[in-house]
Amino acid sequence: MTSPSRSLSERIKKGLKSYGPAFFIIGYVVGTGSVTSMVVSGANYGLSLSWALLLSCFFTYFLLVAISKLTIVSGETLMFNFKKAFGRPLTIFIITALLVSIVSSCIGVMGVVAEVTMEWISVKTSISFLNGPIIAVFFIVLLISLFWTGKHANFIKAMSIMVGFMAFAFLITSVLVVKEAGTSLLDFFPELPNRDNTGLVIAGIVGTTMAGVCLASRSILVQEQGWGVNDLEIERKDAMSSMVMTFLISLAIMISATGTLYFNDMPVDNATDMMQALGPWAGDFALTLFTLGIIGAGLSSIFPNLLLFPWLISDYSGTERNMKKPLYKLLVVLVALSGLAIPLLGGKPVWILIASQALSPFVMPLITLFLLILLNRTSLMKEHKISVWMNIALMATFIFNCFMLFVAFKGFLNFL
Repeated sequence: MTSPSRSLSERIKKGLKSYGPAFFIIGYVVGTGSVTSMVVSGANYGLSLSWALLLSCFFTYFLLVAISKLTIVSGETLMFNFKKAFGRPLTIFIITALLVSIVSSCIGVMGVVAEVTMEWISVKTSISFLNGPIIAVFFIVLLISLFWTGKHANFIKAMSIMVGFMAFAFLITSVLVVKEAGTSLLDFFPELPNRDNTGLVIAGIVGTTMAGVCLASRSILVQEQGWGVNDLEIERKDAMSSMVMTFLISLAIMISATGTLYFNDMPVDNATDMMQALGPWAGDFALTLFTLGIIGAGLSSIFPNLLLFPWLISDYSGTERNMKKPLYKLLVVLVALSGLAIPLLGGKPVWILIASQALSPFVMPLITLFLLILLNRTSLMKEHKISVWMNIALMATFIFNCFMLFVAFKGFLNFL
């Protein structure tokens, strides 16, 4: 006879497992890129760009549902479906664009992690022999060794706990900021200044939420989950929960930065400028908490990035995702080593990271258009073709993605 406590434990584990893809989405999206984009947006523009966060979460929900349904009904992953339906050249173009996004993200994230860690070391310790490249090498060697030995599960859990503490701190800080602001809520939405980087920040907010790489991996995770047509309702709830949590945490970060940085006229230009965003709640511990959170968010988002390119190749070729293949191991090492770019060559990691997030809108219109075509093919979807309302939602998503492509392109022109 099963004890009540064990039965409850099993139900909890089963529930968590059924929402596995949602936790992956939240863990991947709410990383260093998201924290950076939201803090910069809040510090420089208040909540004036929160519309971009809301719309990106709203439209990403429909993309998650669409990708999951295509994978479940067809039994094949996204890139494999694209290759069969639209040919190799276009699919390789999408994979190449996603690879650029993966590498640029690793470069930006490791740059931010190294700069924030160095600032903490210089403020909190008397250590003088460390520098950015040494710190970056340490983290890269750690990630590669964890991948090589396969002993990364507990490490990722530990990093996720650190990120969770930081997210909780931002939630608390956002409540305190609104409560103690002593000003109208309308003051949180100032008029946008005429700054050259506004378009890039908007594209970065959308790119970090509607991440092309994350959406492509959604198909792989759904297939590994073993969901069938009877699980379509679970899949929709999973997508909804991931986007609601992503929006709430990201908005909390933006509100915190507005109250602590924007109202104090402290715009963010460097990674170290972000470290005051938790000041009101965490006090003297804010620096350490933010540093631990950024390290956790950075390493826990870089590690999946190391795996995603081999995953995409397996997705495209329809082969087993065997990460022990020599080619895959080599690709993981090369992507990891790209993280040395900023510590060795220099640059502003905050804006390089935001620019890397802003690359995602360049490929999203094509992915959305392909999804629309495939989900309406009777030969592929049979009786599971999408409804009129889903068609309208995806068409609206396509228009939004085209608009964001224009914003991103204009933002890059101004940035460069």
